[in-house]
Amino acid sequence: MKALILYSSRDGQTRAIASYIASKLQDTLRCEVIDLLQAEQVDLNQYQLVMIGASIRYGHFNPVLDKFVKRHAEQLNRMPSAFFAVNLTARKPEKRSPQTNAYTRKFLLASPWQPKQCAVFAGALRYPRYRWFDRIMIQFIMRMTGGETDTSKEVEYTDWQQVDRFAQEFSQIPYEK
Repeated sequence: MKALILYSSRDGQTRAIASYIASKLQDTLRCEVIDLLQAEQVDLNQYQLVMIGASIRYGHFNPVLDKFVKRHAEQLNRMPSAFFAVNLTARKPEKRSPQTNAYTRKFLLASPWQPKQCAVFAGALRYPRYRWFDRIMIQFIMRMTGGETDTSKEVEYTDWQQVDRFAQEFSQIPYEK
């Protein structure tokens, strides 16, 4: 069985999570991991399962996610599929579900695609890697929300056990052979 894992990543954490999931699934599924920015010509008919992961920056997913979903909604809704969002808001456990994470809830309510499985993962804070403007803006947001403000630090908030559970559940979604 073949699975497609698409991702949209701003600073690399969503890509890392997508690759990690693929490595966890390699015993049961053949996985291809592709950046949504490179997925223009992807043929979903080649896959039995599809997962899409996307990160939030300044309250928004990359527009490429919406474009891909709208173009492929009918096919995505017919096949077993999953979605995961990655954001720093999810560093707080009470903001780590599709129902309690405002960005994910808003996306799912507006989306023509209704994935069978959804999750929200905390991302990573990579101050030294950000451009000056992003570093200042993210520090401001972190100050307002009680997060890390030391711009010399990198903090990974991702709960890898949560990612493991999501991957395991994804491998068990029923599909047609």
